[in-house]
Amino acid sequence: MVALPAAEFLMGDDSPWSYPEDGEGPRRRVAVEAFELDVSAVSNERFAAFVDATGHVTDAERFGWSFVFAGLLPDDFEPTRGVEAAPWWRQVPGACWRHPEGSHRAVTDRLDHPVVHVSARDAAAFATWAGKRLPTEAEWEYAAGAGSTTTFPWGEELQPGGEHRANVWQGEFPSLNTCEDGFAGTCPVDAFPASAFGTHNMIGNVWEWTADTWSGGRVLKGGSYLCHASYCRRYRPAARSKASADSSMGNTGFRCARAAS
Repeated sequence: MVALPAAEFLMGDDSPWSYPEDGEGPRRRVAVEAFELDVSAVSNERFAAFVDATGHVTDAERFGWSFVFAGLLPDDFEPTRGVEAAPWWRQVPGACWRHPEGSHRAVTDRLDHPVVHVSARDAAAFATWAGKRLPTEAEWEYAAGAGSTTTFPWGEELQPGGEHRANVWQGEFPSLNTCEDGFAGTCPVDAFPASAFGTHNMIGNVWEWTADTWSGGRVLKGGSYLCHASYCRRYRPAARSKASADSSMGNTGFRCARAAS
């Protein structure tokens, strides 16, 4: 974990990059107490240790299905129900943290990738087992910004000098992913350089659960490997989304926090 001292920072965004309907603005000064945060998102390997120790059954496993991005499914995959407003999401029987794209694909070749198909309830259970908790939205956003006041933790350009700093979509969403950053789906939790605060991949890769709620849902932060400027510029520290506490998807994970020691 990284230790972050008490601080004040500018939270939220009301720039042209922002989504007013998401309640990102107005930008305001917020104080956070000293806390510690996981350097990276919880990996499949770490989550497996938790399951082995506790016998935890995730919400996706109990429900018997979860949402998977259609572009990661085989061409001959059986027809399944999609999401009306986002047809690239498919309801896949057997999809869970052990089988991210369904029963035909195990997680054994990506133990260093972030665990996905975990709900906020699953994340909270892991955190309790680990002697930690989920971060508040303010803590998460402060850590993700790494002390900057720019759109991204590293500056104003998503790819400064053409260098990829995060795992997001390249090409035309949702039909063409050129994978210029090297990844079609998730990437290892430490795949890109650490921020000035020492954390990895708080932008892109997977959305991360927080402890806070907003407009009836649990707040998610950070964007994911599916974010693209054409439809989802939410790969910024200030951006946010929400979902019910029992929801699970193939692009949602988490990291843990705790009070300063």
